[in-house]
Amino acid sequence: MPNSRPRPRRGTGDGAGAAGRDRLVARSLQSAEHCLGAQDFGTAYAHYLLVLSLAPELKEDVKETFQYTLFKWAEELDALSRIQDLLGCYEQALELFPDDEVICNSMGEHLFRMGFRDEAAGYFHKAVKLNPDFSDAKENFYRVANWLVERWHFIMLNDTKRNRIYNAAIQKAVCSGSKSVLDIGTGTGILSMFAKKAGADSVYACELSKTMYELACDVVAANKMETGIKLLHMKSLDIEIPKHIPERVSLVVTETVDAGVFGEGIVESLIHAWEHLLLQPKTKGENGDCGQYGKVIPASVVIFGMAVECAEIRRHHRVGTKDIAGIHLPSNVKFQSLAYSSVDTGEAVEPYTTEKMSRIPGGYLPLTDCFEIMKVDFNSLQELKSLAAKEPCPLSVPAVKEGTLDAVMVWFVLQLDDEHSLSTSPGEETCWEQAVYPVQALADYRIKSGDRVTMEASCQDCYLRIQNINILHLEHEMEVINNFTKSKDLLSLGNEAELCSALANLQTSRADALEQTCVLEPTEIALLNNIPYHEGFRTAMRTVLSSLAPEKLCQPVHTHCQDIEMNCGSGQTGTTPSTSDPFYVLDVSEGFSLLPVIAGTLGEVKPYSSVEKDQHCIALDLISEANHFPKETLEFWLRHIEDEAAVLQRPKSDKLWSIIILDVIEPSGLIQQEIMEKAAISRCLLQSGGKIFPQYVLMFGMLVESQTLVEESAVQGTEHTLGLNIAPFINQFQVPIRVFLDLSSLPCVPLSQPVELLRLDLMTPYLNTSDREVKVRICRSGRVTAVPFWFHLCLDDEVRLDTSGEASHWKQAAVVLDNPIRVNEGEELVLSVQHHKSNVSITVKQ
Repeated sequence: MPNSRPRPRRGTGDGAGAAGRDRLVARSLQSAEHCLGAQDFGTAYAHYLLVLSLAPELKEDVKETFQYTLFKWAEELDALSRIQDLLGCYEQALELFPDDEVICNSMGEHLFRMGFRDEAAGYFHKAVKLNPDFSDAKENFYRVANWLVERWHFIMLNDTKRNRIYNAAIQKAVCSGSKSVLDIGTGTGILSMFAKKAGADSVYACELSKTMYELACDVVAANKMETGIKLLHMKSLDIEIPKHIPERVSLVVTETVDAGVFGEGIVESLIHAWEHLLLQPKTKGENGDCGQYGKVIPASVVIFGMAVECAEIRRHHRVGTKDIAGIHLPSNVKFQSLAYSSVDTGEAVEPYTTEKMSRIPGGYLPLTDCFEIMKVDFNSLQELKSLAAKEPCPLSVPAVKEGTLDAVMVWFVLQLDDEHSLSTSPGEETCWEQAVYPVQALADYRIKSGDRVTMEASCQDCYLRIQNINILHLEHEMEVINNFTKSKDLLSLGNEAELCSALANLQTSRADALEQTCVLEPTEIALLNNIPYHEGFRTAMRTVLSSLAPEKLCQPVHTHCQDIEMNCGSGQTGTTPSTSDPFYVLDVSEGFSLLPVIAGTLGEVKPYSSVEKDQHCIALDLISEANHFPKETLEFWLRHIEDEAAVLQRPKSDKLWSIIILDVIEPSGLIQQEIMEKAAISRCLLQSGGKIFPQYVLMFGMLVESQTLVEESAVQGTEHTLGLNIAPFINQFQVPIRVFLDLSSLPCVPLSQPVELLRLDLMTPYLNTSDREVKVRICRSGRVTAVPFWFHLCLDDEVRLDTSGEASHWKQAAVVLDNPIRVNEGEELVLSVQHHKSNVSITVKQ
């Protein structure tokens, strides 16, 4: 196993030395080939290193074989967890082939799997630069770019109002004497550059993300401020004086404020800043040098809330039915979303989801007036330190409309100073979304005018928590109060909010010890609420199973799978299995799925589920029991296989599957990676007449004009960033495909009718084409800025599932054009659709 590249001595140029070198090279090549034949990849790799060290002129001749050897050896090292050796091999390979995009991409894939996303992005980016047509590298880069440079960076930098107000507040502070500035979480460096342009003497900026730090270095240099801004690749909590900055600063600027205000750690970072990095704050009545005290921008925040009815939130956080395609969900299985369950787990996860409520499909209905939740002064160390220690504050808010209580929506007003403020209200056009606290586990969600919504607000773990949300019904209020006052003097409770909180706790203190709580992702809950999905699968599975003869004869599997055993039983053809043998159904859907339980209701079926989590297995067992399944009907497939990566296998050595269910579309709206490879394996594992679901997939798209998609995909020039040159640098991380879209509420103007773009056939792959051109007629004049797309999953020729339908748990996606195309009604454009592995690219031709 090579740890470093061997460097044998070269000949001095005489004939004997050259001949000796040639003999050694020839022997090493022969040994390398022999080792490859014996699958001794480590030794083969060492021989190739020696060959290339002695005879670099052979690089192009052995390049392909060297790559193959490297990749196979790297797989072995990865399996053995010899990470340093693996990385060392790739470093050696890149010394020899620094401009090889395939090696760069493979190095990035290993780094990404190990969790080194910053480093992986660099290799993917280099591979794309070396070969812009390298599909694998492009797809890898797009996926990792979404991790490293989140889409809100583009939206934020395009938010001109936000930039102007921050710039004005920073300029006012610097002109008032705050000449030394620390920018915490600098991102692209825009706030630091505002401070420098305002005349600050010293500007320091810290950024934890390696990718964003390097991006900020490039941006600051491009704006000719590299000598005036010191960038630090570190957390602000690790900054020390004088090691990193020479002295305390007079101004801290930050925008580490998420939709829930505190989720990016602003409280912890400001406590540390006041204790270690900032000058002391100015006290009331102090008339000294105004530049010798510390302050923070933003100065304070006021947080507001509103109880709302919203069907879209409801279907992603509450299971709204007890019967799904013939399966009854028992009352002892409780489904909860992550946002709700995190209240009691003690885990440091966001206790809320985020939504752009002004664009949420179906809209929302306010059930209460806007109410204030809390205020926080960022210029008070005492208040910041007490925030986490405060007991939850009870709140009671009267309902003003009748409806269904689905969530408490939260936004805030960020007061930058006494003059400048920013609101994230859903009525404002802003780069922020709103924090959403779904309501779950109530006996009754209906609320009428005069009822009260009670809750508790806290920031005990540096997250804004709105919990114990309940409804206090007007007609029950006096009854509960009378019961309560038997054990406690009403007057001792203080205010009405405290009373309401106590009453709500009385109403919800009962717990059923026999309940199984099943925590699901919002998309998994939306899937349970997708009735057409489950009904469609039930119908399609019944069709396939009824078409298979009760007495199943063993027949050879498909002829393209020669490596799979061709006969059933003991290897003899014509064996007739027992008529009592069940049909085998395998569901390899991602996450929680009811489909195996539904399959189990269709006759003599042995369904296999691929769920991983123990709580999900328990829930499915309880559901099976409640539906009177015979014991052991449902099997959990991952308990039967040694390697989870090889989930597609025979059910038994002498059996094949009747149905295999594959997850083809991600919840984000993209095709699942390696789905065609999984389909190829699945076809080899089907009995004669068996099917893969879906059998084929149709991709649809249309042309639209959407300025929203443009501004969420790339920074548009320098106008939005007040003349600062940022766009070319951050736009290196723009991706051509926007995911997690709701087309029903996306601000856009359709310029064409939907057209079929692509067909992916999982059962008959010869029908697939890798390239296709589609003519699209323009039905309305405008500027084509994007091509949204979605899918029809065809379980068979009769049953289709639309990923853009109203009940869909899938989102949609869109290709965003680099340059908009002006079109007129009646014209035609040509869409070039390319399919490579599981990746689809769309380009527009005039």
